[in-house]
Amino acid sequence: MDAVLFDARDDGIAVITLNRPETRNCLARDVREGLAAAWDRFERDPALRVAVLTGAGDKAFCAGGDLKEMVETGMGVPPRDLFPLPYDTVELSKPTIAAVNGVAFAGGWMLAQACDLCVASTTARFAVTEVKVGRSSPWAAPLIHMIPQRIMMEILLTGNPITAARAYEIGLVNRLAESGDVLTVALDLAREILAGAPLSVRAARETVMLSTEMGRSAALQAARHASETCYRSDDAQEGPRAFAEKRAPRWTGR
Repeated sequence: MDAVLFDARDDGIAVITLNRPETRNCLARDVREGLAAAWDRFERDPALRVAVLTGAGDKAFCAGGDLKEMVETGMGVPPRDLFPLPYDTVELSKPTIAAVNGVAFAGGWMLAQACDLCVASTTARFAVTEVKVGRSSPWAAPLIHMIPQRIMMEILLTGNPITAARAYEIGLVNRLAESGDVLTVALDLAREILAGAPLSVRAARETVMLSTEMGRSAALQAARHASETCYRSDDAQEGPRAFAEKRAPRWTGR
């Protein structure tokens, strides 16, 4: 049984599933390797435009790192490339959505945080539990761009779980779904992204990321530069033309 499943759908969505429900989809070596291969396949396939990451079973999205492996290997500081994180240790240029169907603890939170968007089941729970096992969570640093400082401080200092409703309230989660419907809602969100022009979506994503990295003036300048390819594309003419002709646009990505 593959540790990570890859479903390349005809509609341009890749569904990537952590497939070790018996271990709550923890990030053991086989899962890490499978996930790295899945991200690479997604990025390289021009027909795939959005990826949805989820976990098998209804109990866990991902329960975090493999603590048994850490004990057996005497792991100190984790190698920089230990975990295949989108836009961090893995280079991706396309949008990703985490579909959190159960607990997202430690490394599970890390994966959900790393994705561009997050849909969660109403029964999901989130926690950065590292303080409870003597580890650390340097990967949580970008969280400050998503949630308020004092909320982040409490989450990291206590290691206590928060509910999906609380995660939605503080801005960690984009949409909530009833139990069993999280993948459906995530796919709906992915299709909303697919409705946009490919180069416009790419420029929009770059604008958001530039804005988190830079001050106002620098971000404006960088975003204008990042948008030039989009403005000069065939799709930039097709969109207004389709609107004027009262028809659906036919995007080419060129």
